[in-house]
Amino acid sequence: MPSPSDRPRGHQDSTRRTLRHALCATVAVSSAVVALVTPAAAAGAAARTDALTTHAGATTAQERDRIDAYWTPERMKLAGALVPEITPVPEDDNTPDDPRPLPPDTPDPGSVWTHGGAVEKNVGRLFFTFSDGYDGSCTATVVAGANRSTVVTAAHCLRGVGSPSADDTWNHNFYFVPGYRNGTKPLGGFTIRTMATSSRWDADPDTTDSSDVAAAGYDTGLLVANPAAGGRPIADTTGSQRIGFGRPAEGEFVHAFGYPDYGLNDPGDRYVGSRMIHCAGPSHPGPKTPLLWGETCDMSAGSSGGPHLAGFDTRTGTGTVVGVTTTDEELAGGQGPALYATRFGADAHRLYDWAQSR
Repeated sequence: MPSPSDRPRGHQDSTRRTLRHALCATVAVSSAVVALVTPAAAAGAAARTDALTTHAGATTAQERDRIDAYWTPERMKLAGALVPEITPVPEDDNTPDDPRPLPPDTPDPGSVWTHGGAVEKNVGRLFFTFSDGYDGSCTATVVAGANRSTVVTAAHCLRGVGSPSADDTWNHNFYFVPGYRNGTKPLGGFTIRTMATSSRWDADPDTTDSSDVAAAGYDTGLLVANPAAGGRPIADTTGSQRIGFGRPAEGEFVHAFGYPDYGLNDPGDRYVGSRMIHCAGPSHPGPKTPLLWGETCDMSAGSSGGPHLAGFDTRTGTGTVVGVTTTDEELAGGQGPALYATRFGADAHRLYDWAQSR
């Protein structure tokens, strides 16, 4: 099914592609990005110091209240629908919870996470509105930090390529719901005070696509959440996951979490964003995008920005976030289904350090 014709060009077009496993910026890899992700080019990119680009979110009480009122249960349930006006509101997913911990290193190609733990509190859906007025969602995670307000997601969930001052570059109405479940806000909803991505996203959209920047390893986005109504920072409510920056290891066992929702648009996809989905398995680089690493997983659109955790303890639901979901095998290559992450390196570390002072 093609994207509706009234969608803006550029970021919104690529973000709303309707391939079954499209994860926002999934499109064919251009010759420009192939050059960017060769080992020699990657080494050169790592040696450069890249700037970051920031963007203000909800900075007044009036704006925070407006956004909080905007995200009603029905609006959250339909976020990600290509034509929400005619899309049925999905039924709740009442898969029974299982208090027993998942056995360690158990491969999982995709299932509802029913085992509780910290991950059910500090991972959630990140809602936003595109410049065309339609709503979307990704996945995000509260990570440990000095400000106790740091949330990590994918950069393409925040913006598309283009001038940071252009009206259609950044999404708006950002709203993070940790522990989201069936249209509810178990731990409340949090507006976003400020956010940042690599300045590589400031590229000219006529010559560079979102997937070019993402596949080159710049798909990390950092958010600073506004406190709860009583002034408590978000991590005091949700707890946080550790965050790590380093080189991935071939075969490292990684757990991925997300809120895929492409079933709103394709009855062949079983996920509609109602519950958090879990995948787990050995990690490997993408054949076409060696800077992206992933695992076997059938998550679809909406899981973008979700955490990939190393050293995950299935008893406590804690681990170290080492990357965020960027795409699937449509962009990264190889056999599917698979879910690939931007692994955190120097660029992500720079963004994380910026967030700590905000």
